[in-house]
Amino acid sequence: MSRFNKDQGDKGELLAVKYLKNNNFHIIERNFRTKNGEIDIIAIDRSTRPSTLCFIEVKTRASLSFGTPLESIGYYKVSAMQRTAQLYKAIHPSLPDLLRLDAISVVLSENKEPEVNLIKNIG
Repeated sequence: MSRFNKDQGDKGELLAVKYLKNNNFHIIERNFRTKNGEIDIIAIDRSTRPSTLCFIEVKTRASLSFGTPLESIGYYKVSAMQRTAQLYKAIHPSLPDLLRLDAISVVLSENKEPEVNLIKNIG
């Protein structure tokens, strides 16, 4: 991964965290990694009753020339997220029992405000 892409991804994750906090999510952990996969953000959605433990993939693009950020999340990524989420829940049994896989799309345009969208329940 180039330095530009890493910086762009880091900026996208920071924008995603800000978005989540502004929308009643409590951030538990970032960049949880195992040999089977990685979860960008783990958070509790406090707007649901009961609260939901969310595993969130963040995809950032500088333009839509190669499609939307969410189009790059395929079957294998979702499967890896599911396995990693189940492991995380097993390690942390006191967290909410309701689990959900989400994705956040971040589009960084040069002359516009970044566009951040949350898609719930991608699994």
